[in-house]
Amino acid sequence: MRIGELARATGVSRRLLRYYEEQGLLRPVRLPNGYRDYDEGHVAAVRHIRALLAAGLPTTVIARLLSCVHDDERGRMVAAACPGMLSHLRRERRRIADAIERLQTSQQALDTLLTTTLQRG
Repeated sequence: MRIGELARATGVSRRLLRYYEEQGLLRPVRLPNGYRDYDEGHVAAVRHIRALLAAGLPTTVIARLLSCVHDDERGRMVAAACPGMLSHLRRERRRIADAIERLQTSQQALDTLLTTTLQRG
């Protein structure tokens, strides 16, 4: 299938699909005329990429882990025990938890400013 068909099948724009290719996440076959040729495996790969992005993983980590995920018999994404996968996931979870903590601290500081501003106003 061509890139437009993959875009329709996945709900992902052509531009984003090209970005995934630039990042090494998708590897379509190039036809002699230069067109990209995708198959059903690419549909699943895009679904997996979107799920991993939604989990907060950067594309550099997704590129390393994408081959470790597949669909089970119910069509749900599951991870295989690939070397380094757990350490990558744990590291990314720590990074996200740290970011949440920083945001909560910022939110508390803003709440304090709002409270003191409202009391004066």
